[in-house]
Amino acid sequence: MAHRPSRRELICEAALDLAAEGGNHALTHQAVDARLGLARGSTSYYYRTRHALVTAAVTHLTDRSRTAFRDHLPDRPPQSPSEAADLIVDQLVNLIHNRRRDVLARYALLPDAAKDDALRAGLASCLFSTPDAGALMGALGAADPDDAGRDLVSLLEGLAFDMTYGSRSADTGDRHTALHAVITRWLEALTVN
Repeated sequence: MAHRPSRRELICEAALDLAAEGGNHALTHQAVDARLGLARGSTSYYYRTRHALVTAAVTHLTDRSRTAFRDHLPDRPPQSPSEAADLIVDQLVNLIHNRRRDVLARYALLPDAAKDDALRAGLASCLFSTPDAGALMGALGAADPDDAGRDLVSLLEGLAFDMTYGSRSADTGDRHTALHAVITRWLEALTVN
């Protein structure tokens, strides 16, 4: 049986849509109500403040990201930097192309986290998992898997931004091959014993 989203999930999805389409100022309780065709005040019944609404949307985004990541994992862990690069590039390209709305929403919500440590931590980890990256780096033989995992997430953050707004966003060539080369070189440098 197909999952029927709850009202809270629908509100979070609408919040992410609004942020992605119009920036963080587009995300209001009234805009979510209008987007979903709800009676005025419905969204504030579930999420009393804008902070609660943004926090719920970020938590929802994190859950979606973890599910998407795990749904695309291979049956066995990568055995080499090249295999790991295949996995990473596939995940990154999926994020940029199929989950573009999530990336845009995350960037749009960053100003909300400027003075909110909890929200900043949520946004920092909503698209990429440092523990999963550390586990991957450990499986590849990195000397310090936790540090290597944090470095991998930093690399992926930069590539995601570059592919969304930076110089790679204008590339029309084979992104997969170019990214694979970059990530393989990086993984090989960190996993050479």
